[in-house]
Amino acid sequence: MIRYEELMARVRGSRTIGAPPPLSRWAWLADGLLALSLTVATLVGNMNRSYLELRPDLAGSKTRVPGQLPTPPAPPHVPGAPDGPHPVPAVEHLLPPVEAWELAAAVLTALPLVLRRRFPLAVYWVVTAATVVLHLGDAADDATRITFASGLVAAYSAAMYSPHRKSVVASLLAGALLYAVFPLVPAVDSDLVPVLVLLPLALASHGVHLWRQRERVLREEQEAALRRAVEAERSRIARELHDVVTHNVSMMTIQAGAARTVLAASPDLAREAMLAVEAAGRTAMSELRHVMGLLTMAGDGPDPAADVALAPQPGLDRLTELTDRVRSSGVPVEVAVRGVPVELPAGVDLAAYRVVQEALTNAVKHAAGARVSVTVEYGTDRLCVEVSDTGGRRLRTAEPGGGHGLLGLRERLAVYGGTLDAGSRPHGGYRVRAVIPWEVP
Repeated sequence: MIRYEELMARVRGSRTIGAPPPLSRWAWLADGLLALSLTVATLVGNMNRSYLELRPDLAGSKTRVPGQLPTPPAPPHVPGAPDGPHPVPAVEHLLPPVEAWELAAAVLTALPLVLRRRFPLAVYWVVTAATVVLHLGDAADDATRITFASGLVAAYSAAMYSPHRKSVVASLLAGALLYAVFPLVPAVDSDLVPVLVLLPLALASHGVHLWRQRERVLREEQEAALRRAVEAERSRIARELHDVVTHNVSMMTIQAGAARTVLAASPDLAREAMLAVEAAGRTAMSELRHVMGLLTMAGDGPDPAADVALAPQPGLDRLTELTDRVRSSGVPVEVAVRGVPVELPAGVDLAAYRVVQEALTNAVKHAAGARVSVTVEYGTDRLCVEVSDTGGRRLRTAEPGGGHGLLGLRERLAVYGGTLDAGSRPHGGYRVRAVIPWEVP
């Protein structure tokens, strides 16, 4: 049983606020098309191995340099008209042929963007490293423009979708340094400067909107998970109370009925029955105090002034005490332990105890006069608990149960990967068998 503060911590730890939400098919399709388009554009741009360089210093010079294109003739001068702009000579440069490693680097500058929302920081570094490697060779200007756009998309994705905030800041600073040291920033016309200023602002605004939307969705998911966890904890507490109250109250009812029957004829037997009722009542109060003490426990622990004895949860070490209480009600119980007893995990030990307790309670209420056998077998990796009876008559004082006890046991055992098999025996009687996997702590 856990406290509310621990429950909240588990729910908060189940999802990280900065973690990206699950992607839809449209998001995967959009990222795939973006990555494929940038990859193709980079490859095509890098295949253009010639570029022009304007050389104003060669204007009017009669000396031609290698690669210089013919200068178009100046338009005829009209008397009285102002002199127009003179043509600027251009020099054509040819880059070496593209090598295989340059093609591979060009692909890695954009194709990893298909995973930009799933692994944003890793994609950012792959794109950045591939861009640096590509520009260690002879990269075309067209390819530089596309790789710069891919780098912006990768940086935006890392900033928006990675939960590792400190690593993102350090990575972006390191990437900015790489772009400053290596020739990774393309030359742009003055007409494109407003676009380069407005585009990051638009991306930043969109990113803030997405971050707020994702935070709201995650908060709603955490609240829903908290409600489910609280409901599960309430169900578990209800099962604990059912196990405690049903068994002990059944014993008290049977013993009180026996005391009333023999009160006139045998006062000594009636006295023993009433003592058994008192012992069962004390046991029930002790276990109820334990459950209620956990429910009312404060954040820093139980109130020292509260008179609540938080005894350990019962386990198979109290099996003898449990069967003695049942024997005192007149039901013969045989106990057999097979294998080498080991120290079980607390949850498994409590679950096994509750199986025996529920089965004995049902045998007392629904099989009066039957003989009951309890078998506990310690295996190498599992614990088997079996409780069977020879069959008997139903007590008049027994109330119909509705099967909630066995249902609660199945849910309890399912937590530890265990199973519960309950049903009638071929030759009469009833059998409850539980198998619980376990590991030595």
